[in-house]
Amino acid sequence: MKAIFGKSLIGGALTALMLTAAQPVVAQESFRIAGIVPLSGAWGIIGESMRRGATIAFEERDNKVLGKPIEVVWDDTETSTQVAVQKTTRALSKETHTVFGEVSSGSTLAIMKLTQQRKVPQIITLSADDRITGSDKSRYAFRTSNTVAMENKMIGEFAKRKGVKKVYAVIADYQVGRDMWAALKADLESKGIEVVGVDFTAIGTKDYAVLIDKALKSGADGLATIIVGGDVITALKQGGEVGLAEKMTVMGTMLMDETLGQSVGEAGSLGINSTLRYHFTQDTPRNKRFVDAYVAKYGEVPSQYAGEAYDGLSWWLDTVESTGVWDKEKWVEAFSTSVREDSVEGMKRMRACDNQAEQVGLFGTAVAGTGDMPSVLMEVTETFTAEELFEPCK
Repeated sequence: MKAIFGKSLIGGALTALMLTAAQPVVAQESFRIAGIVPLSGAWGIIGESMRRGATIAFEERDNKVLGKPIEVVWDDTETSTQVAVQKTTRALSKETHTVFGEVSSGSTLAIMKLTQQRKVPQIITLSADDRITGSDKSRYAFRTSNTVAMENKMIGEFAKRKGVKKVYAVIADYQVGRDMWAALKADLESKGIEVVGVDFTAIGTKDYAVLIDKALKSGADGLATIIVGGDVITALKQGGEVGLAEKMTVMGTMLMDETLGQSVGEAGSLGINSTLRYHFTQDTPRNKRFVDAYVAKYGEVPSQYAGEAYDGLSWWLDTVESTGVWDKEKWVEAFSTSVREDSVEGMKRMRACDNQAEQVGLFGTAVAGTGDMPSVLMEVTETFTAEELFEPCK
């Protein structure tokens, strides 16, 4: 029933878009962006960070592109794919020049079908499912952030270098989580690391204590987690109550940064190991400008979600500006072969073969901050080159 419903939902949305596709050409009064992100629910903390990072990207260019004001409408997807599809459909029924989002890979894949049908560029700065720039890639959808394959390579290599022998896993029970775990499990085992058990847990789980206890009693010296947003806060707070990070090597994808550390607290954060999509300490001129602007506006350093949102949208808008024309097809063509020499993480290169940005990968450990730093600070311990993380285009 779930699969049938999903196809029906997207099919109905596509029909609605086709009925509104033929509209007269009118003079453009603004550059309209639909921000399709969760601002409530389990992933609301992520969506709000993305909105903040995006806002800095708009403000640094005086909220204009191609001489027109940038008009952004933020739509809360409520951590629901159904709502994401509905709100994207509504946004695309009007003149929209860019769709920004989503967080969940399932939601992103669903709305990619809509943006492709309407030929509207979509900028993706978080969703990691390999299908986004793989089997389900679209001419109009661009990912400027990490893939699942990147994340898995970094976690597996960290576990190997750390000398982890046995791993227990706690995984969010949704398709991307399961797919990511299947790939990570195979990678760990190829490195001689034994997987002794796994629990799949529903998004929004409130009680992780039982799962943590099972992991501690499993005989594993490593705990791999693939959970995000509010669930990270819940799990790590409960882990902190039993000194989890002191008893096992805890590692995962987007498992910790300064924003999450503030919510979790030091007891549950220190010693946690995580992939990082971005980190505010990256020593690049653009990142320094971004961090200064973000701190001035919000009074805190940017999270990895904010950093990636800023980076992807500022790159996209600069590319649109560089074309000098009001033509979505020209924007898409220009972005597909663009190189961002001065991203917040250094050079990024868009691959025309799959609309995936080649970039470095960061991995870090949560330590106690000192001085003006946040109380929980991610120390970048590993930087992986693009050559280590990406297979050549075929």
